[in-house]
Amino acid sequence: MVSSATAVAALTTALRDRILNGEFAPGTRLVERALVESYDVARVTVRSALQRLAAEGLVTIASHRGARVAALDTKELHNLFALRTALEVEAARIALAERPQELDAELGDAVAALTRVCRAKRVLWRRVVGAHEEVHRALVDAADSSRISAVHRSLAGELRLFVVALRPVWSPDEMVTHHVKLHRELQIDGPEAVRRHLNEGEHSVAGAGRGGDSSGSGGG
Repeated sequence: MVSSATAVAALTTALRDRILNGEFAPGTRLVERALVESYDVARVTVRSALQRLAAEGLVTIASHRGARVAALDTKELHNLFALRTALEVEAARIALAERPQELDAELGDAVAALTRVCRAKRVLWRRVVGAHEEVHRALVDAADSSRISAVHRSLAGELRLFVVALRPVWSPDEMVTHHVKLHRELQIDGPEAVRRHLNEGEHSVAGAGRGGDSSGSGGG
């Protein structure tokens, strides 16, 4: 017999994967009864899984309105990137000044891993989301500042939603191209390369939300 804790963990993973793969679009209602029937689990299991996903920032739960896949509106996206830019640009400045070799090696390894995921025979976007997260985590962690890293990690759920929003805008090859470019230009232009990369990423998603053509325009 599967334990309740194992059932919750399995359902959380299944729903998370569907959100990160783009199967559940931002704003999609996650109806408890439908999930109970689809996954043949107890209602308490569904509620626990949704609460875990809410804690990760992937789901929002409102009283009397149920659960929905979280979405970033234009203002939230801008505020997220304002904080993200402050953290990542400063982390790059510190790392370039104090640990340049570590930064180059760790970021290079993470970009190589992202490249492998994006050029796999079968590309799963949830794996792209995870590999993208590791690229920017490598950049931040290279500064060796536990406080900067901790704040950056607290943004993980919103950053994953951002990469999900990139899925209809970018191909996997474009994802690779922009992060290889970030790694290369960081050595030439310093922290300004990070600022430029993030500005382009924000504008790519914001432009897509307005129905604009942002193809090939950005990083993230």
